[in-house]
Amino acid sequence: MATRRMTVGQAIVEFLAHQYTVDGDKRERTIAGTFGIFGHGNVAGIGQALKQYSVDEPTLMPYFQARNEQGMANEAIAYSRMTRRRSTFACAASVGPGAANLLTSAAVATTNRLPVLLLPSDTFANRAPDPVLQQLEQPHDATLTVNDAFKPLSRFFDRVNRPEQLYSAMLGAMRVLTDPVETGAVTVCLPEDVQAEIIDVPEEFLADREWHIRRPRPDRGIVEQAAAVIKAAKKPMIIAGGGIIYSDAHEALRKLVESTGIPVGMSQAGVGSLTWDHPQNLGAVGATGTSAANHIASEADVIIGIGTRYSDFTTASRTAFQNPNVRFVNINIASFDAFKHGSALPIVADARESILELVDALSGHKVDLSFAGQYAAEKQAWDAAVDESFVDRKLDLPGQPEIIGAVQQASDPRDVLICAAGSLPGDLHKLWRVRDELGYHVEYAFSTMGYEIAAGLGVARADKTRDAIVMVGDGSYLMLHTELVSAVAEGLKFITVLIQNHGYASIGHLSEDLGSQRFGTLYRTHDKEGNNFENGDILPIDLAANARSYGVHVIDIPVGPNALADLSQAVKDAKAHEGGPVLIHINSDPLIYAPDGEGWWDVPISPVATLESTNTAYQGYLKAKSKQKPLIGKGSIERKTGD
Repeated sequence: MATRRMTVGQAIVEFLAHQYTVDGDKRERTIAGTFGIFGHGNVAGIGQALKQYSVDEPTLMPYFQARNEQGMANEAIAYSRMTRRRSTFACAASVGPGAANLLTSAAVATTNRLPVLLLPSDTFANRAPDPVLQQLEQPHDATLTVNDAFKPLSRFFDRVNRPEQLYSAMLGAMRVLTDPVETGAVTVCLPEDVQAEIIDVPEEFLADREWHIRRPRPDRGIVEQAAAVIKAAKKPMIIAGGGIIYSDAHEALRKLVESTGIPVGMSQAGVGSLTWDHPQNLGAVGATGTSAANHIASEADVIIGIGTRYSDFTTASRTAFQNPNVRFVNINIASFDAFKHGSALPIVADARESILELVDALSGHKVDLSFAGQYAAEKQAWDAAVDESFVDRKLDLPGQPEIIGAVQQASDPRDVLICAAGSLPGDLHKLWRVRDELGYHVEYAFSTMGYEIAAGLGVARADKTRDAIVMVGDGSYLMLHTELVSAVAEGLKFITVLIQNHGYASIGHLSEDLGSQRFGTLYRTHDKEGNNFENGDILPIDLAANARSYGVHVIDIPVGPNALADLSQAVKDAKAHEGGPVLIHINSDPLIYAPDGEGWWDVPISPVATLESTNTAYQGYLKAKSKQKPLIGKGSIERKTGD
């Protein structure tokens, strides 16, 4: 057996460079490159290997700088979504705080079912110099390190304490990264001494290797059973989730709904499954849903969930589906999600393969004309409400819905809208009129403040034929915006629309609804007399100047009645700009809200309070809570009394 003498770090880099994901006729690198921030924990291991290959074979493993470990991992996650989970990046971090900075992103990847490879350095395996700089010591367990915190956040976890463990660790990592059921954060911990150890690596380990994405077909006969349930339904409805996007099943879904007339509501991850103006697309469903989708969902007798994990936003905290006899037909490649809500018929299979079989099984079937007329009228009413919310009222401080409308008007169909946290995801879910299956990129499984800027960079890196448009509030921007520097360094173009509302608009609105009066949500100077941050002056922070100081091309929209017209022109100018990122800064009124979609979200309210606002809110909470179902779907088997 031919071998090559190399360090563990060198073996990892070369191994990763030869891994390929195959999905039908598509073949691409599983690991497109490596992000890395170097410290004493990895500079002599992974860092040395990346340097060596950059000299000897520059294209083998592209390396990219980052400014924050969480930022680089978020970029990798966004990249993987744009490639429909076929490709991602490795993220190398130093020991201790560098590794810990990856923890949030590990949760982002796992909750969103998106692959990312995390390579955090670890403390010495041989323990010779213990305790080393940045080592966590626990007297009750000498084996614990900071990296053990990755275990509950990762879909695969391993620690290479000896060079010989490298093979099983890396092959296991690749298996999970490329498995549509298991994928998420994959963490392989690399002790700093082991990274530089020598090992004789078999040549076959370093050869090209292909990983084929599984597209399992439904079990025999189950699609026919599902078709029978759907045919018997008076008001069936599809809930489209992210699995449709990842499976490249949007065309199959279009065939299904056009042949049957079944309407569709969409989760955040499922937006793009149909274009906004498709007759069967009722838009967002659930807590941040449209009135059209939520009205139909409340009456639906069969819910066909495709590629959705049914978060509390999608189900409106289990209040969305009010029909007492509603049944669930769930199509999901993961049994964990397919069996949710007492599914009458869980179909554990690939979304595209299942939908295509369902098209055949439902051939000739159409929903009743009266039902089609009902949801068409609901859609028309909601579209009119959105049109109204987009009208420019010439306010000095426009509302967020108007800002969304102005950006929409100036964007192109293939542009990618990116967001994650704050009030924007809810408004975008209702209002953004998506025109491309990859045109909507909102991270709403973990809803991570600070995801947006790095994600914009990841989207831009994944597809340079599209404009990536990040919409972000000042709260999320301040959490993590430093990857703008990375974009400047590489000359990578994406557009950021920064909405300045001087606070946390989302939680401010929520706290007001819950009787907490926007406490702790305003960006104000400290009021020493009241010991709060509510009555002081607005903070004199210039975020446009901040971005400009990084080398970003900044367009600052003046406050005044022409703000929206200026914004639309700014987006057009930004799209025409060449060379690096563009940031558009606009001030807004956080008290102007999007149209009500009549969804509910369960956020408990104190039943005992001295604040009258809290007491009033609690009464409203009890009323909404009364519609919540502990179990919302009926099973497929019913027995008569006495059987």
